[in-house]
Amino acid sequence: MLAAAALAWSVPAAWAFEPFQVRDIQIEGLQRIEPGTVFGYLPVQVGSQFTEAQATQAVRALFATGFFSDVRIEVRDGVVVAVVQERPTIASVSFNGMREFDNKVVTQSLAQVGFANGRIFDRAVLERAEQELRNQYLARGKYAVEITSTITPLPRNRVGVTFDVFEGSAAKIREIKIVGNEKFSEKQLLGLFQLRTPGLLTWYTKADQYSRQKLSADIETLRSFYLDQGYLEFNVEPPQVSISPDREDIYITVTIHEGEPYTVGSVRLAGDLLGLDQELEALLEVKEGETFSAAKVNASAQAMGEYLGDLGYAFANVNPNPAIDRETRVADLVYFVDPNRRVYVRRINIGGNTRTRDAVIRREMRQNEAAWYNAADIELSRLRLDRLGYFQVVEVDTQPVPGTPDQVDVNVNVQERPTGMITLGLGFSSADRLMFMGGISEDNVFGSGTNLGFQVNTSSRNRSFILSHTDPYFTKDGVSRTLSAYYRKQRALYGNTGDYEIRTAGLGMNFGIPFSEVDRVNFGLTYEHNDIRLYSDSPYNFEQYVAAYGSRSNAFILSTGWTRDTRDNALAPRKGYLSSLSGEVSVLGDLKYYSGTAQQQWYWPVSRNITLALNGQIDYGKGYGGRPYPPLKNFYAGGIGSVRGFESGSLGPRDPRNDDFIGGAKRIFFNTQVYLPFPGAGQDRTLRWFAFLDGGQVYADNQNINFGEFRYSAGIGLSWDSPLGPLQISFGYPLNAKDGDDIERFQFQIGTSF
Repeated sequence: MLAAAALAWSVPAAWAFEPFQVRDIQIEGLQRIEPGTVFGYLPVQVGSQFTEAQATQAVRALFATGFFSDVRIEVRDGVVVAVVQERPTIASVSFNGMREFDNKVVTQSLAQVGFANGRIFDRAVLERAEQELRNQYLARGKYAVEITSTITPLPRNRVGVTFDVFEGSAAKIREIKIVGNEKFSEKQLLGLFQLRTPGLLTWYTKADQYSRQKLSADIETLRSFYLDQGYLEFNVEPPQVSISPDREDIYITVTIHEGEPYTVGSVRLAGDLLGLDQELEALLEVKEGETFSAAKVNASAQAMGEYLGDLGYAFANVNPNPAIDRETRVADLVYFVDPNRRVYVRRINIGGNTRTRDAVIRREMRQNEAAWYNAADIELSRLRLDRLGYFQVVEVDTQPVPGTPDQVDVNVNVQERPTGMITLGLGFSSADRLMFMGGISEDNVFGSGTNLGFQVNTSSRNRSFILSHTDPYFTKDGVSRTLSAYYRKQRALYGNTGDYEIRTAGLGMNFGIPFSEVDRVNFGLTYEHNDIRLYSDSPYNFEQYVAAYGSRSNAFILSTGWTRDTRDNALAPRKGYLSSLSGEVSVLGDLKYYSGTAQQQWYWPVSRNITLALNGQIDYGKGYGGRPYPPLKNFYAGGIGSVRGFESGSLGPRDPRNDDFIGGAKRIFFNTQVYLPFPGAGQDRTLRWFAFLDGGQVYADNQNINFGEFRYSAGIGLSWDSPLGPLQISFGYPLNAKDGDDIERFQFQIGTSF
């Protein structure tokens, strides 16, 4: 045994020695490892007896540490000497030829298998590292990858390791077959898969590149599909994946066993229902006699769990248990309810905020300290913090208080992001041509949660300067206050031959009062000064208005409004609705008018990646005190934001002399839009393409609304939440254009949200 362990003994008897009392213990050959580490593994101490069995045990123990490539025990006149040779450490890890992955990500992955800078170098660990790197490429479908490693000795018993990688090309999926399907066609089932055979867009989406993770996800999607159709005994065999000899083509075969569909028999609740039988039964989506659906079964369990969570039962469990009868193909369903203990929140802990004040975060919390735990309030708190826009990550979790079974702490951890922004840029709009955009804004001034901004926008037709400050918690009850000052110059607005100019300056104050989590009422007062400048070819209605009431006007405008917003996201919603009513009236000054706007938006998730959106808006304005509705307040339609495919602002009344677009006092339009995922964007909803159907019209003050004059258009477009704001590009085709209508099929604009 000693010879096999490579022991060398420097004693007269070749491999044996008589037990002796140890006078001293010495270690030789150490470079980096502390002597104390070696002493800790030696089964002997000074003054004790030392035997051959202890020598063998010492060698095995030191080898087992993995620190040494050679170990010898020598005996020298009562002194035990451990002679060791340390393994080298890894000084550096580098990669040549690797383009598929980021070096930092791969380095972290190799560290998980024990191969990293500062670790002991070992050939076995090097082989594991090579296999781990190879697995990373295989997961991306690159089966032709070749990996070789080079070890370079370095001073002080260190080595540098270099991985030379030949990536090769990704293998393509040439065929996906489903075997055993009888109830549904192979085409229908393959439509559920993310993986595809090569097609028109797969060069971009890479859906034809094999991935174990994607295949596993597709199998689970297939399983969920069958379970939702009632096939409780559905089963999938492990998929067979084969590769061509040249490692460029992948063939996948999925064998399934469908079974038979089941219907729902009896549905009942069991366990500790806390006297809430009726309330919990009302949350059941599963009904007796209908086809069994795993989605409905799980949704019912989740709804009951959330309901109990809202009552303070933070650790409630609701487990559905189907009992199947194979002869009748009926599944009786029993929900076992275990509410566990009711708990209340002891403390809310805030962490991660280095700049934002604790008070700014706490005022968004709907869960209170020393109150019963409420899961809905905690989730609402997380959403409110996320919507602030101050944080990249918002994490809210609960932690039981040790030794107290009925208390939990709520931990809020945030990761802040920069909230100040300076923007400079050039843009181009199909309506306003070349534009300059610039501004500076800070959404979270000194961590106080208030907003301060200054924006500049200029173009050949429009110029605006806006300074605003918003305090979302002007009062402790969440009443917001916005102060604003603005200057706008509009030249030949929506005109094509005529010329005029409107200069507007204003100061305003607006308050917003929350009446619920989704309802808000706004009211404000604005002072506004307008100056109309006419030229020889100005529109006739402007000439009439200036001749009767003058070119300059001062007015105090009172505004009010109500909004209800249940959308899950303000820029790229998938579900919910937005309802709004607003109005304004000139209460003092030279202008005599009032106007109102009603808007409704709906969003429905048609499928996981498709959203249907509807938008409708009605605007109405009227003069009072014997005066007409002022033309400088007219509404316009046509282009992005109303009816695409027609030139911006071109619908409705025209100037009788030069055919200018002059707008009107009444406007109605609607938009129907279907959002679809952009190829290659994955789950990123900030980039989507869409198909649309628009309709609308504008009417003069003295005109009656006639839906027969509506203009309609249809087309496709692209929506992107760009760094400069929401960007929309559309190609619209007018469906019922009349003679004299101005057509503009290709349009784009920054700042349109629908």
